[in-house]
Amino acid sequence: MKNLFSLAILLAFGFVACKKSGSAEQNANQDDNAAKVLAYIRELGFPADQIVERDDAYVVEEDIVFPKNMQVPVEKVKPEQYYTGSLVTAAKVVNIRLKVDASMTSMQAEIDAAINQWNTVPNCKIHWTLVTGTSYDVLMVNSNLGSGVCGQGTFPSGGNAGGTIWINKNYIAGNSFAQRSRTICHEMGHNVSFRHTNWSARGESSATAVPGVGGTDASSIMNGGQCGSGATVLSTKDKQAAAVLYPL
Repeated sequence: MKNLFSLAILLAFGFVACKKSGSAEQNANQDDNAAKVLAYIRELGFPADQIVERDDAYVVEEDIVFPKNMQVPVEKVKPEQYYTGSLVTAAKVVNIRLKVDASMTSMQAEIDAAINQWNTVPNCKIHWTLVTGTSYDVLMVNSNLGSGVCGQGTFPSGGNAGGTIWINKNYIAGNSFAQRSRTICHEMGHNVSFRHTNWSARGESSATAVPGVGGTDASSIMNGGQCGSGATVLSTKDKQAAAVLYPL
């Protein structure tokens, strides 16, 4: 009986040790991936003083979110309209399933207008589809992002569109219909890889130019820092860039 009791104690300690070891290994893997994500952000050209760390993500330029558990693209970004160098796969970009959380349904008309802008770009595969079930690619939710931040989006990862769009609904409620839709359309652009067209003026050290469509564009809906005052429709260059990245 004594030997059985001793064996039980040993097994219990062994089980606890295994659990602690597994937990430590999981935390180490999470920290390792977070470090890779941070390195990727720096590789994209975002200065260290623009990177804000949250518990689960890094945020740059107020509206671009990099989850710490994201799959870091393997392709290298070359320092050169602009994008991340990582795209939604051809099979998935033709049907990006967008689920609108109940917290955002009061802006459904603005969302519809933003979707229509992306879906009607000539010679481009990008197509967003509204869904209501449990299967979706992107979730749009209302979120209190604080004063001065109108919305946030995530870049593509692993061939998938960025998984979340956060809209500061109460903050933009006083903006015009066109400007509210503009915020939504802008964040959707991040989710299919578009960076801020005015990246250089905002202090980033590099960005990847869309082949043949680089350069400044005051009319770009993807200019950052223009919530409530920026262009409300995709510019000619915005459309050209979308067609280059995702051609029919």
